[in-house]
Amino acid sequence: MKQLLKYSFSICFLLSLLFVQAQEKTTTTTTEQDVKITETKNVKSTKKNPEKDLNAVTTDTLKPKTDRYGLIVGADINKIARSLYDSDYNGIAFTADYRLTKKYYLYGEIGSEEVTVEDPLLSTTTKGSYLKVGFDYNAYTNWLDMENLITLGVRYGFSTFNEQLNNYLIYNPHPYFGQSALIDSGKKYDGLTASWAEVAAGVNVKVFNNIYVGFSLQLKVLVTNSEPGNFENLYIPGFNRTYDGNFGAGFNYTVSYFIPIYKKKVVPIKTAPKKK
Repeated sequence: MKQLLKYSFSICFLLSLLFVQAQEKTTTTTTEQDVKITETKNVKSTKKNPEKDLNAVTTDTLKPKTDRYGLIVGADINKIARSLYDSDYNGIAFTADYRLTKKYYLYGEIGSEEVTVEDPLLSTTTKGSYLKVGFDYNAYTNWLDMENLITLGVRYGFSTFNEQLNNYLIYNPHPYFGQSALIDSGKKYDGLTASWAEVAAGVNVKVFNNIYVGFSLQLKVLVTNSEPGNFENLYIPGFNRTYDGNFGAGFNYTVSYFIPIYKKKVVPIKTAPKKK
């Protein structure tokens, strides 16, 4: 079931990319048709009043182009789906991108997670919430009215959580008489915190009007990490598994909705006149 859901997400994303390519072809065809219509109007202009005909063509074709600015709000469906098929996980997260300029976006993410981790020597349950803020740079040049994103970004994350030690084994390097029995604990450690920096790369594809589907990959490094006195944090909400070092990784699939707030006129780039 777990593998099936992962494959389903991948297939959905590939279909969305194919949908965008189809959009680009349709946009290109429409543009070529507009150019032909404009040329036809110029050819059919009468000789009696050419200035009037020229003004009519200019009015029909030279419409000011605008870019939409607003907020893209989404949910991480990867966390929602994992909560359904993984009995040791429960989590939810919401993301937001606010367009600051033509290429830069302000990014924010908030979420909560509860995870049980089974290690060879101990089992822990971590529960807490996290917040991430940062910036995204859109490296994709859109055609006409397209609004897709291929982003590179940086974030800083902060998490507050508690960790419960469910059970543990006492390590015996020479188990001549066998390994010791599992010891149940149930002790909870509150007030734990962690912070980290991360770089992210992602894709956000507009599949319908104002509806986006996307994913992103993150590489992370811990900056601060408060731990219980007698064992390490095995999982940090928002950061994922810690394993044996300060480095981590993560990814998410998102479905988002664009909330337009205002429009901004696009200023055409002036080209230098050709030298005769």
